[in-house]
Amino acid sequence: MNINQSIFLAAFCLISLSTVNAQTRPINTKADFDAARTKIDSLDKQMIKTIGERQRIVREIGVYKAKNHIAPLQPARFKQVVDKAKENGKAEGLSPELIETLMNAIHTESLKLEEPAAVHNE
Repeated sequence: MNINQSIFLAAFCLISLSTVNAQTRPINTKADFDAARTKIDSLDKQMIKTIGERQRIVREIGVYKAKNHIAPLQPARFKQVVDKAKENGKAEGLSPELIETLMNAIHTESLKLEEPAAVHNE
């Protein structure tokens, strides 16, 4: 799985995790099928928006870290984030391996956003 696929999967899981008790219906007809695809398209859009919002916050955190001489990589915090995501994923029937892959992809991109802030503000 390449980084772009991982990021997309991460986004998908973020929205899945934030969609509380989404109701699913059996797909028995073409209309049901089309409605399900429309719902997926809507969730995809929502995922991208959610990841964009998350990344904007990451940029701000990067600026704060740079100003306060805090390293971009915080292993203990990342472990906490992954563990919490795995808990949430388990409740949604998602494998821990999937969640770890997704969170690693998001974290990789987040570090890319924080590194320039650290260099810029030194």
